Amino acid sequence: MIFHSILTNWYSAHKRDLPWRTSKNPYNIWLSEIILQQTQIKQGQPYYEAFLAHYPSVHDLAAASETAILNLWQGLGYYSRARNLHFTAKHIVENLNAEFPKDYKSLLDLKGVGDYTASAIASICYEESVAVVDGNVYRVLARFFGIDTPINSTEGIKQFKVLAQSLLPPSNLGDYNQAIMEFGAQQCKPQSPNCDVCPLISSCKAHNTGSIKELPVKLKKIKVLKKYFNYLVMDSENEKTVLEQRTKKGIWQQLYQFPLIETPTAVTEKEFLSHPEFSNKINTPYNELTLFNSSDIIHKLSHRELHVKFWILKTKNAPKNAIRWSDITSYPVPVVIERFINNFRI
Repeated sequence: MIFHSILTNWYSAHKRDLPWRTSKNPYNIWLSEIILQQTQIKQGQPYYEAFLAHYPSVHDLAAASETAILNLWQGLGYYSRARNLHFTAKHIVENLNAEFPKDYKSLLDLKGVGDYTASAIASICYEESVAVVDGNVYRVLARFFGIDTPINSTEGIKQFKVLAQSLLPPSNLGDYNQAIMEFGAQQCKPQSPNCDVCPLISSCKAHNTGSIKELPVKLKKIKVLKKYFNYLVMDSENEKTVLEQRTKKGIWQQLYQFPLIETPTAVTEKEFLSHPEFSNKINTPYNELTLFNSSDIIHKLSHRELHVKFWILKTKNAPKNAIRWSDITSYPVPVVIERFINNFRI
């Protein structure tokens, strides 16, 4: 039995019951694929269901405000995905007569849609003969064929795409692409793969050479940059605080946060009070300043490690731009701030 038949047969018997697998609607598939980028299924599925409930069509998503979309996305991370999702929905409605492109090359023109997402939509919705290559597919192919080219190198990306394309079946493209991804997620797992019951074991080079743990090969990640964030949390006697929006490009663009002072290293209260930005951030008299967390909260992102302090500023009156604490959940905020709010206001 050939490679694609083994995988599709395995998929028929072992695939998980996931909501987007009952649809070939490009809106549903696009939405699921964007949400699941850099996200595990167990985390992404509730967001997928929430987005469909709030925005059942591309028309509904396009008509929503960016703030509403970011609020619904809150906690999922990589917020540029949400902004691109909204931009693309509006583009499809306004410029494409609310119709998704129907081929791989045209799908690539959509903002936020790369090779993987375009391949998934094209094959699942339109049965186009294009291979999906994600982390699971890299792992299955690297192990089965014994390929040690780094999967995150220019050479590796090209090599694995060509190989994946050559393995496509003549029909049922969508099922096959989902099958090989599911096989990597459920059977050929990163740690402790189920080799004893693997239908590919007899021809798997990694198993036969004892190199399962070494494959796939990945180039070392870039150095993680440490940053030190000091948030000023105003807490007035009339139950108000201050938020500001991150408008510059970078992490958490368009999300809200407490006034921020970034320092090159961790600071003491004395050092913080003498920081030149401190007086600039405070535009109202305050009674006391206390540190909410005695040790830094470590918040890890893909290429950054944030060391976060929340400084509580007790005041009698709030400035004109203050908001009520009772309204704070209507503002989309990074998850590290959301957790603080939940702990602070209990």
